[in-house]
Amino acid sequence: MKKISSFLFFAILFLSCAEEKKKSEPAPVLPETYIQILGVAQDAGFPQINCQKDCCKNLWSDKSLRKMVSSIGVIDQKSNECFLFDATPDIKDQLNILQKDQYDLAGVFLTHAHMGHYTGLMHLGREAMGAKKVPVFAMPKMQEMLEQNAPWSQLVKLENIKIQPLRNDSMIVLKNIKVTPMQVPHRDEFSETVGFKIFGKNKTALFIPDINKWRIWENSILDEIKSVDYAFLDGTFYQNGEIPGRDMSLIPHPFMEESMALFDTIPEEEKSKVFFIHFNHTNPVLQKESKAREEVEKRGFQVAEEGQIFEL
Repeated sequence: MKKISSFLFFAILFLSCAEEKKKSEPAPVLPETYIQILGVAQDAGFPQINCQKDCCKNLWSDKSLRKMVSSIGVIDQKSNECFLFDATPDIKDQLNILQKDQYDLAGVFLTHAHMGHYTGLMHLGREAMGAKKVPVFAMPKMQEMLEQNAPWSQLVKLENIKIQPLRNDSMIVLKNIKVTPMQVPHRDEFSETVGFKIFGKNKTALFIPDINKWRIWENSILDEIKSVDYAFLDGTFYQNGEIPGRDMSLIPHPFMEESMALFDTIPEEEKSKVFFIHFNHTNPVLQKESKAREEVEKRGFQVAEEGQIFEL
């Protein structure tokens, strides 16, 4: 038998020790209740269907660069429960991350009836999970849409889901968290649109992934930011003209440039609460080395990243 070189021997020994050390390191202690970012992309994901432009072309071959559709989850370790905020087309992967084989899905909160925010409910049906009475929290028009239109009505009929009615500005009290829906102006073809204020024992978060413009909302977004510890806000488009050949007034969102100009009036500590989320595939902030991303961070704001955890 050939003698193993001393270099190779010590390399193997080093790697073995490193692996043993890694195994022996305790897992990080997570807060009793926390938010986890499960996705950051607009409804159609990143890359987006039929896109071969520079923003998407590398992602078709390199799946590690992809981003899932905008969603957040809440884990309540004390009650062994988890909650999804929006049921996206990526729900199976997002729920797998959220549950970690131990947390019961105790509810799904829906913001509105656009494809990236509720169509994941189909995975709760008989063709997939075959769920039993999963609470789905929905506003009146959203509830009506689910109950009266296939295939969602089958989920109700078979009791895969159980609708829990929401009312604007009316708090839902769960075991260790509280949630208040806040109606916002948006393209409400099939349902109203809400954001959510989420209250934990120690912290409070605001989640508004879709809104037409901040200035037409009856609430002051500046006051709302001041009232919470984290604000996960609509960052769909960075600037006007981002989608050549399309009238962007037909898909209204507050451009990030507009939002930052508005939020520049608040103190630095308030700016740091703002995490933009729900990025269209054309939004340059999805590219970490972009000038747009640099500008956002330079001005004191943040870009939400999948996997981030925030204490509640």
